Order: sequence, then structure tokens, then C-alpha cells
Amino acid sequence: MTAKTKEALTTQQVADRFDTLAQEERWFEIQDELFADNVRSIEPPNSAYLQDAEGKGPVRKKGEAFVAKVQAVHRMYTTHPIVGGDHFAVGREMDMTVEGHGRVVINELMVYKVKDGQIVLEQFIY
Repeated sequence: MTAKTKEALTTQQVADRFDTLAQEERWFEIQDELFADNVRSIEPPNSAYLQDAEGKGPVRKKGEAFVAKVQAVHRMYTTHPIVGGDHFAVGREMDMTVEGHGRVVINELMVYKVKDGQIVLEQFIY
């Protein structure tokens, strides 16, 4: 008897799990559970808020650094994902007060690429 190999999650399954966690604002759990070790996180060129990062550890530190600058949250909202091939996307609105920036509203599109059942790329468009 051979051990049964666990099949990788489909893009839809990853997007569904992402959605469950995102609706509860559990972003670090998304990273822990769904991100590949070699994940890349891409910001718009010349972003005033964050820089690109590569690797699960650096991507986590990027998120932690941003959260540490948030002084007040006024509204956070994430749409349900739309899946196409090995990508899915969500819309996100963040209305918050950020150290060094004051109150800001960011409306963005967040695009994710899935490979072998894990998120290997996240890209923010705002």
C-alpha cells in the first residue's frame, strides 16, 4: 500500500478560503496558510506606502510594518473574489488614518496568482 498524495488546492479553492479569511480581516492567517515560501508582493511604482517584497518572511514583515503605522481604521471592505485561470482578484477599500500620511482612502484591486495550490504572487493596483 502506498501513501496517498494530497492534491493541491485549485485556484477556486484557494480563492474561497482567502475570501473566508478576508471577510474576517484575518490577513496574517491568509499569509500563513495560503502563501508559498517564495511569494512575491508587488506594489504600484512609486507607492507612498509600501515597497515590493519577496519571500514569505519579508512579505510578512512588510504587512506588519504597515499595520504598525495604522492609527485608526474607519472602514475596511473586501469584495468576493473573481477567478480566472490561475489568478483571482478582489476589490478592497481601506479608509484609515496612517502615521505620516493622515487619513487616507485607498481603493485598490488585489490580484493573486496561484501555483500548486498556493499563492505565489500578490499585486496591488491603486
